[in-house]
Amino acid sequence: MSPFGEQVKTLMKEESSRKVSKLIPGVATSDGAGVRLKRYIGTYALEYLDPFLLLDEFSSDKADDYIAGFPPHPHRGMETVTYMVEGRVEHGDSLGNRGVIETGDAQWMTAGSGIIHSEMPAMENGLLRGLQLWVNLPAKDKMSTPRYRELKSKNIPSVAIDGGTVKVLAGEFRSTAGGFSEIAGNPMYLDVSLSPGSRFHAVIASSHNAFAFVLSGSGHFGSNRSPVAESALAIFERSSASHVSIHAQQSGVRFILVSGAPLDEPVARGGPFVMNTEREIAEAWREYRDGTFIKEKPTVI
Repeated sequence: MSPFGEQVKTLMKEESSRKVSKLIPGVATSDGAGVRLKRYIGTYALEYLDPFLLLDEFSSDKADDYIAGFPPHPHRGMETVTYMVEGRVEHGDSLGNRGVIETGDAQWMTAGSGIIHSEMPAMENGLLRGLQLWVNLPAKDKMSTPRYRELKSKNIPSVAIDGGTVKVLAGEFRSTAGGFSEIAGNPMYLDVSLSPGSRFHAVIASSHNAFAFVLSGSGHFGSNRSPVAESALAIFERSSASHVSIHAQQSGVRFILVSGAPLDEPVARGGPFVMNTEREIAEAWREYRDGTFIKEKPTVI
């Protein structure tokens, strides 16, 4: 095919790809013991993107904004995914797991029936930047056995593409399976870096919800003409289109691309707990107060 033919083919693919239905601004807030962050999912602008419950970005080079961290707290009925862009965080939990995740590392924690964990900065100065995503669990798995997994940057599968690289944390990209597997709902989580002017295409099931969060630079997403810039969350519309397309601008672009199958189940939220009914939330709080929350003997963290 001639270069002109390839160009036409590319433009047709971008025109038929999913469009960005909305851009979500971050809402400044604090969590844990006072960590300053921006919340993108779980706000008035976007309460929920089934099965994704929450997306936070913590980013600061001021120690006072993050040093107090997230002391021990409980979770039930969902999963937390933490991805470090810069800096170091130490994890400890009631299963006895301990570890430090650094720049480029990730952790996937399935709270299931109940876990108590802490996430504390393992640094006293410098830039700390990362993302935390909450993924809902289907009703049948909400009281499953808790699980914690870490993935070091060097062990994250990477795929070279024209003008960039794709790190596959979960799901599959061009026949390369992600480092995290056996996840409820089989979500996809990619970290994509594109050089200036490069183009990216990824297949996404038409029934799945999907979003992209720009870590740096800017790019055109789908057939949208306005570029999406750093620290913006782009929500893709659900449509018959089975792929998304991104065209990097002159600065290049780095973004995460996440998709997952909606559960279409009732959602009841109560602080760190996500269940299907308010009664289940009340039960989780009661068990946490009376010391029966952890089903196995907890380890001091």
